[in-house]
Amino acid sequence: MSTQDERDKLELLQGTLDMLILRTLLFGPAHGHAIAHAIERGSDDVLQIEHGSLYPALHRLVKQRFIAAKDGLSENNRKAKFYSLTAKGREHLTSENSKWDRLAQAIARIMRPSAEPTGEEGQP
Repeated sequence: MSTQDERDKLELLQGTLDMLILRTLLFGPAHGHAIAHAIERGSDDVLQIEHGSLYPALHRLVKQRFIAAKDGLSENNRKAKFYSLTAKGREHLTSENSKWDRLAQAIARIMRPSAEPTGEEGQP
């Protein structure tokens, strides 16, 4: 990956990875690598999920009972832990999605105000 590609990647806000994992699991159970890959694909590879971030998040979500873990075999017949969304996790995702929408709208109002100031004083 080039240096420019590295700079173009976005850092995730704290808690965002948890929400993305829960959202990914709405489509059904998946193992860690598949979850990371789905998030990367879904973001057009803007978000890169490192194992050092993913697995602690998965363990935290299991501990909070937002997801359940079950042993199984991956598509290449390797042992893997499959994660699935629980009812509690689904409720949490709904709540977090509402918060995310409010946050994104608030940031958009600041970053793109409807009436941009004119003249030199309004220039960044």
